Amino acid sequence: MAFDGRSTADDVLAGVDLSGRVAVVTGANAGIGFEAARALAGRGAEAHLACRDRVKGERARDRILERHPGARVQLGQLDLASLASVRDYARGFGPPRVDILLCNAGLITWGYKETRDGFERVVGVSHIGHVELFSGLRERLARAGRSRLVMVSSQSHRSPRTLDFSRFPFPRQKYRSLLAYGQAKLCNALFAAEVQRRYSDLGITAASLHPGSMIPTEISRGSRLTRIVFALVTPFTKSVAQGAATSVYCATAPEVEENAGGYFADCAPKKPSREAQDPAVARRLWDVTRELIDAASMRVGDRGPSSPW
Repeated sequence: MAFDGRSTADDVLAGVDLSGRVAVVTGANAGIGFEAARALAGRGAEAHLACRDRVKGERARDRILERHPGARVQLGQLDLASLASVRDYARGFGPPRVDILLCNAGLITWGYKETRDGFERVVGVSHIGHVELFSGLRERLARAGRSRLVMVSSQSHRSPRTLDFSRFPFPRQKYRSLLAYGQAKLCNALFAAEVQRRYSDLGITAASLHPGSMIPTEISRGSRLTRIVFALVTPFTKSVAQGAATSVYCATAPEVEENAGGYFADCAPKKPSREAQDPAVARRLWDVTRELIDAASMRVGDRGPSSPW
């Protein structure tokens, strides 16, 4: 069945049986992440809500159970701005396998901020934290036999046009909010493509996606101005349910394997930017990210989980 920009997450999953599947969704307490996790749980998946704020996570879990009594919903505390938190989450993750890792969490800030490990916060949360999460759960993804890594990117990955490694992540003195966000989203697309090249033999299918423009989510939580802008454009954008459609499509649709490692929008493969398609850039990003993580780990004396790099 064909889907488009008007399709919702429930439309995409109608008739799909996800019983026995284990899905991890980051940023699942609100917005697109919540709607994706709810839809997956509603079709039988064991949905793990990986949330920074436990109270908000508990509310999200309760909302899902109200909508889908009997659904299997688990809550785990995960702060992607802290490598220690990411590692604790991966080490303490209960199920022996993961069928779907949906890396949804992200943010935009209008001033320079850092993660607990000293990374520029937008790239630190959206890219580096998710890279370390994949590292910690990779063996469980491989154990599933046929699993999915889904990176929620954005059309914003097209700006900047190239990934300037001399400004990666952006230093305080050169910080530009929209470019930092675009840089992070470009990293999401590049990372999905590189995971596909490196780990397809383990049965892992990776994809990145654009959920839709200016969808009202908690991505705007760091800026009052952004919240106002999002509120003004909401009548003209996709709903959150429509925004989550491509996420669950990439997580479950068999057709995604035909475009493994690719970029999707409106539940269909789309052509990403030229930079996002460059294997040399993806390989360099992979190496640079690993160096950044290793350097941060050395500073605090935590080498982290067994590395697949």
